[in-house]
Amino acid sequence: MNSKISRRRFLSAAAVAVAAPRVLTAQKSDKQLVIGAGAHRYEVLHNWAQLPDKYSWQTTHNVAVDRDGLLYVIHEGRENLKDHPSIFVFDQQGRFVRAFGNQFQGGGHGLEVRTEGREQFLYVTGYQQLKNFAKLTLKGDLVWEKRAPMDSQLYPQDEDTKPTKRWGRDAFMPTNYAFLSDGGFFLADGYGSWRIHRYDKDGNWKSMFGGPGKGDGQFDTPHGIWIDSRPGRAPSVVVADRANKRLQWFTLEGKHLKTLDGFILPANIDSLNDVLLVPDLSARITLLDKNDQVIAHLGEDPAWREQVLKEGMKLRRAEKGEGWVSGRFLHPHDACFDPAGNIFVAEWVHTGRITKLRKVS
Repeated sequence: MNSKISRRRFLSAAAVAVAAPRVLTAQKSDKQLVIGAGAHRYEVLHNWAQLPDKYSWQTTHNVAVDRDGLLYVIHEGRENLKDHPSIFVFDQQGRFVRAFGNQFQGGGHGLEVRTEGREQFLYVTGYQQLKNFAKLTLKGDLVWEKRAPMDSQLYPQDEDTKPTKRWGRDAFMPTNYAFLSDGGFFLADGYGSWRIHRYDKDGNWKSMFGGPGKGDGQFDTPHGIWIDSRPGRAPSVVVADRANKRLQWFTLEGKHLKTLDGFILPANIDSLNDVLLVPDLSARITLLDKNDQVIAHLGEDPAWREQVLKEGMKLRRAEKGEGWVSGRFLHPHDACFDPAGNIFVAEWVHTGRITKLRKVS
């Protein structure tokens, strides 16, 4: 059964949340800056992760936490800095642990940690000139690497063997993963064909769904993807349909279930218990409850949001942090929970920015 939640209803819910002061409040003492309210209050720790002097922050893209609490951060990186790693690892205090992933410089994008039996692995996507997706150990050793699924008949000859920096609906530009309980996964071709590909546990292509458009089941930059298995739900695929400003839910076979409008530029998705976390590239983090109603918009900067909507996505206020406001976000590209309910946010800014939202309620 298809259902669609209107933008008006979504925004009405958000307005109620604001009126009820559940959405965004900021409290500052000598030691803490806290945003949120009620059961969702967070201490804001900007620039929480610290790099050694020999490395530099680049455009931060995605984050993931392993079962030991280590945080993995991937940068798009700079194509001309071939010897600089694109993936950094930090401990629970934000101290640097290790770095690797030089091969993703200039196109590093998606990043997820997955437990398989007793082992954990890192899954990475690359866009721009890379056009690949890969499975690594947590130390950075390559398990496998793959490129465009030619069996889908979407891509031109050599897209899987001679990748070039080329955009278009016939390009392969993967952005993010969603993992199934059997070891298989979905892969969002968020910057390329605007399809969702399904693979088995060994990375063999099986099927796809979606395509360019504005209607239900169609996409405009399906950038983020997640398996929504919150309590009381049959597992479904939820897609951050970024340029269409919405989330869409699908069965595991790719049948459209529901559309939720009212976002600005939703970029990715994560969940913990019955809460869905949606980093929005235009200046906020949205939390949804088990009924997909707005709990909170965290770190929202209304003036920045309006500027982005009027002038388009540009890396403004991003080079040296000039004009940045504590407790506010500019371009949240990805965010994830850790098991304790803390939130880590990676922002799409040239100088890199990793914020920890430490849960205090």
